[in-house]
Amino acid sequence: MKLTQSRQLYKEAMRYFPGGVNSPVRAFGSVGGSPLFIKKGAGSIITDEDDNRYVDYVMSWGALILGHAIPEVIKAVETAVRSGSSFGAPTKNETELAKVITSAIPSIQKLRFVSSGTEATMSAIRVSRGFTGRDKIVKFDGCYHGHCDSLLVKAGSGAATQGIPGSAGVTQSLSRDTLVCPYNDIEYFRKLILKYGREIACVIIEPIAANIGVVQPEETFLQEIRALTARHGIVLIFDEVITGFRFHFGGVQTLQGIKPDLTCLGKIIGGGLPIGVYGGRKDIMHCVAPEGNVYQAGTLSGNPVAVAAGLAMLNVLKKKDYTVIDAMADQLCEGLTRILFDQKQEFTINRCGSLFTVFFTSEQVTDFNTAKTADTGKYARYFWSMLDRGINLPPSQFEAQFLSFSHTTRDIQLTLNAAAGK
Repeated sequence: MKLTQSRQLYKEAMRYFPGGVNSPVRAFGSVGGSPLFIKKGAGSIITDEDDNRYVDYVMSWGALILGHAIPEVIKAVETAVRSGSSFGAPTKNETELAKVITSAIPSIQKLRFVSSGTEATMSAIRVSRGFTGRDKIVKFDGCYHGHCDSLLVKAGSGAATQGIPGSAGVTQSLSRDTLVCPYNDIEYFRKLILKYGREIACVIIEPIAANIGVVQPEETFLQEIRALTARHGIVLIFDEVITGFRFHFGGVQTLQGIKPDLTCLGKIIGGGLPIGVYGGRKDIMHCVAPEGNVYQAGTLSGNPVAVAAGLAMLNVLKKKDYTVIDAMADQLCEGLTRILFDQKQEFTINRCGSLFTVFFTSEQVTDFNTAKTADTGKYARYFWSMLDRGINLPPSQFEAQFLSFSHTTRDIQLTLNAAAGK
């Protein structure tokens, strides 16, 4: 497979961007080589600048649950941009999108649009501190909640493969206020709450971890976190930037029957355009300016083009049958299991709904420590062998792979053939 144009474009990009990219994991640092430069996408397929076509399992890191270049979304964006790309003022569609979100996720009584998942989590933490008058926060080892300073302590996603302990530039004072708990370790969490409960403003968690690879919560883990935070007056934040609308139209919290105090959303609700949301209990959200004294603002918050894309995306998505995409993911993972077993590989596949991770380790992966037993060198070889056969996977062992409603049984068979070396 020729990558001449991508390599030349990367060489040119190195002159202008740190590492030649605008987000670290795109640099292929953990798999070696240079990144693909993508020219277009349609359905489940992306095409690079060398006109190579790939079945895509990155799907803009989960944002494109319907697929690339969906006609309804394109039409909505075209219509919106003809009326103006940005006003810095309220629009009717902001409220329409808010209606869809609050109807789907009842725990969100009031919300605020922002421009990214990072803004959503950053703002939710600020509001939690303002509401409780406390400083400390709890996050879980390896869970990635964006790149704001407080949340880069022991973060997952691209940070897990950059060789950076946390991040330079994060102050010690911020690090001291961020308490870290192993994912799925309820006893550790209980001790943390008993020791620091009166100082903790909030607990933020991915209800299904997706930034150390896919890791499901153990039975009752989330329920016990909910009970403990409620007992100690701690704000519980569900970061559903990846999981929101991915497994169920009401998010993981609806599936689990848990009501967090605040929820952060992104990815899917923008139809591929930049957007984020934080929202939850009215009494907490009343702290946000101009009603309250917690300041947060943004010229592009509720951007009319992103809102139009999100409305179109969700209006199509709410008519979809999630069992279809889940069954396809199940078929793919069962096939990969047979192939890797026949190849005598040491591996574990974690799947939840339509996202999954192939870990090259014999360990059962239940937290960040067990995820880190995976052989990243073996994953890099797997990544390039699949790419050479037309399958685009995340360029990191510690990421989820995403299916969309555009993936077909033919895509699944092509993927299994590639894994088998055909």
